[in-house]
Amino acid sequence: MRSRAAEYELVTPGTLAGVLELMAAEPGVWTPMAGGTELMVQFGAGRLRARKLVNIFGLAELKAIREEPDGLWIGAGTTYTQLRCSEAVRRGYPLLARAAGWTGSIANQNRGTLGGNLVNGSPAADSPPALLAYGAELDLVSGRGVRRVAYDKFHTGYKTSVLQPDELVQGVWLPRSAGHGVEYLRKVGPRNAMAISKVALGAVGSLPEGKIAGVRIGLASVAYAPLRCVRTEQVLQGAPLTNALVEDARACLLGEMAPLDDLRSTGRYRAEVAGNLLEEFLGQLRKGANPAGKSMEKERYG
Repeated sequence: MRSRAAEYELVTPGTLAGVLELMAAEPGVWTPMAGGTELMVQFGAGRLRARKLVNIFGLAELKAIREEPDGLWIGAGTTYTQLRCSEAVRRGYPLLARAAGWTGSIANQNRGTLGGNLVNGSPAADSPPALLAYGAELDLVSGRGVRRVAYDKFHTGYKTSVLQPDELVQGVWLPRSAGHGVEYLRKVGPRNAMAISKVALGAVGSLPEGKIAGVRIGLASVAYAPLRCVRTEQVLQGAPLTNALVEDARACLLGEMAPLDDLRSTGRYRAEVAGNLLEEFLGQLRKGANPAGKSMEKERYG
């Protein structure tokens, strides 16, 4: 049954300071709403439990994309259209720009924000594999100040995080050293657009003097939240890229995942495909070139 608008309160303080003051006065009572692409779906279905909403869409303090000497800062209110079109993102962090183009429809990309997507915490979200591969960090802001946390430590469970009741995600920090060597991003879904991923993998790394260096791997749709594959990275780091190493890495990756059966796929399928994507990345690493062709292939049956 559809929700009744009269049962909800929506306020628009208009400044970040005003939002934080409101949330500090009543921690956990006010739910921030940016693009609303997830909350309005819940509202339409009669499942939106939050009754007090504070509008943060369009806040100038959350919209900036700043190039700095040692990295790139992206405001949490940046939309996916802005990410997709940003020259700074496309030039320095192309995996994130590509993932932005996968996120829903054009209408969703015009409204949906990077911070909102991360806080929503879907295990199948499109941007997390790229952010994990780039070693992203998040700036969390409240009336008490700003603290920075590694993105791979942000999610604590299914749609839960370290975010405190009076905090917002203010922005995403991408270190300059993240973009180097071979960069890989692949999403597997039932069609080429507006598809929730069955499996997605983002990875970066290089092969100086025949040994793997700087490898980072992020996965989506294989655990309770987006997954940084730390143990698999440790198996690969500093090792010669041999066929035996590829098999060892596949086995380690399988041990890090907890893929589920659901309406979109089976856990067995997800595990096998994730291993295939890792092997494809390592093949590209061996070639020393980024993969060519489509950014997402339509799944082939039969």
